[in-house]
Amino acid sequence: MKNPYFPLFAAFAALVLLAGCVASEPFPRLEKRGASLELMVDDAPYLILGGEVWNSASSSLDYMAPRWDAMQAVGINTVLLPLAWESIEPQEGVFDFTLLDGAILEARKRDMRIVLLWFGSWKNSMSCYAPCWVKESFGERFELARTAEGRPLEIMSAFSETNCEADRRAFVALMSHLKNEDLTRRVVMVQVENEIGMLQSARDYSEAANAAYRADVPREVVDLLLTKGAACHPRLYNAWQRMGAPMQGSWEVLFGAGIDTEEFFQAYHYAKYVERIASAGREVYPLPLYANAALNSRGRTAGAYPSAGPLPHLSDLWHLAAPTLDFLSPDIYDPLYPDWLAQYAACEPLLFIPEIQYEPSPTNGARAMYAVGEHRAIGFSPYAADDATPDSSIASAYPLLQMIWPLLQEARSEERTYGLWFDRDNRERILRVGDIELVCRHDLTLGWSPEARDESLWSETGAVVVDLGDGEFLVAGTGVVITLRSADATDGRTIGIAAIDEVVDLTPEGSLRYGRRLNGDEDHQGRHLRIPFGEYGAQHLRTYSY
Repeated sequence: MKNPYFPLFAAFAALVLLAGCVASEPFPRLEKRGASLELMVDDAPYLILGGEVWNSASSSLDYMAPRWDAMQAVGINTVLLPLAWESIEPQEGVFDFTLLDGAILEARKRDMRIVLLWFGSWKNSMSCYAPCWVKESFGERFELARTAEGRPLEIMSAFSETNCEADRRAFVALMSHLKNEDLTRRVVMVQVENEIGMLQSARDYSEAANAAYRADVPREVVDLLLTKGAACHPRLYNAWQRMGAPMQGSWEVLFGAGIDTEEFFQAYHYAKYVERIASAGREVYPLPLYANAALNSRGRTAGAYPSAGPLPHLSDLWHLAAPTLDFLSPDIYDPLYPDWLAQYAACEPLLFIPEIQYEPSPTNGARAMYAVGEHRAIGFSPYAADDATPDSSIASAYPLLQMIWPLLQEARSEERTYGLWFDRDNRERILRVGDIELVCRHDLTLGWSPEARDESLWSETGAVVVDLGDGEFLVAGTGVVITLRSADATDGRTIGIAAIDEVVDLTPEGSLRYGRRLNGDEDHQGRHLRIPFGEYGAQHLRTYSY
């Protein structure tokens, strides 16, 4: 007789088998591949073509519902999603992951990924995302930072054991939930806190902070200065040298009195606080973890900008005190974009831009191209990207980067990629590759476009250049012109354009698939490669010499 429960048993067995397969998905991780450190997702290098949503967007599943498809439509493959402490622990010790689980479900439907932004003790310096039960005990159970005049700020003090322990418990609960419930590994990284930093003063003047400031500097800081020496950031190392390189004493004994010393002190203790949270989470679930910084820009002093955050001049102290963090990242809302990238690339093992001002103009797409090509960035993410529309530049740049990503992976590991960045003040760059020089310029320098006559219309342009070997190159981006010449001006050789082909796709094997042969007017009768201002494209350049 047929067992009437057999279909139920079979369905249960299938679910168990499926759960076993899903649970075996490898954890996202960072892995060194030649010269580059890559984010590995499903055991393959992954490029974050990201978009960060408005801070409050993720507090409502209904509000977010139509935005997932809109973000995917412009090429976003990874959503940077705030997760507030108040949303997961509305009552002390009682956790609710409804918002997180709903977001993971939406990402899984679309094969998208998530970078979680933990808004715990701090978000943009302030403690506005702490739960109500924490806020109601501010100044009593939960200590607040204070100004030099003793006035409390709505900034949880980094010198409070109670503060840190409450945040740590919530973060551990979050990481445990991700490990056990996010079985398809939609969440690929977690940002620990958000834009940490003191405002109104360079350091906390609470009673516990003052005691720590007067105490001897921890020995590990002195050991760092001795071990790294002049390889430390000049602001930190030179301050110590000016004081005679003392081996022991308070922060002012080691570094002198002043705002720099106060920021060094605060940065070290912020990082110590974050380390306790990050290390506890990492022990539960070893996802990549990082911290982001609001930049010290526009001539502001510490306290006017969020003092003591994970900034380049403080990176030595942050890495010392928070070794669990895999890297530090910039949130960029300022000019001098290439300079900020260079500063972080110099002190970090990898570059990731988790937040940058969203602009519908060509700027965001050009910036993404430059970061990926020049600094082998693992990702790029404009803020408020849930408002992105099909005419935004990332809608052109992201699919282009996704298309060439299989080819970029090997080239990045062998340092065969370059980034081009042009604006009104930076119009030319010369790349030397073997015995060939590529003279690269902003497209508007040709003077062919109407915008060229009005420099107020000049916008940033950028591209990725890949050395394919044997005098061949892939160029992908917008608004660039490239001419060729011999790297040796005395050898009498002319470097010519053998062919330029429009790249429309890559084959499954990673070979280039072509559209048009770009000759005649498109390469100015063999004089240059050109991707016009305001357009995005990829071209394969083959050279010859005579």
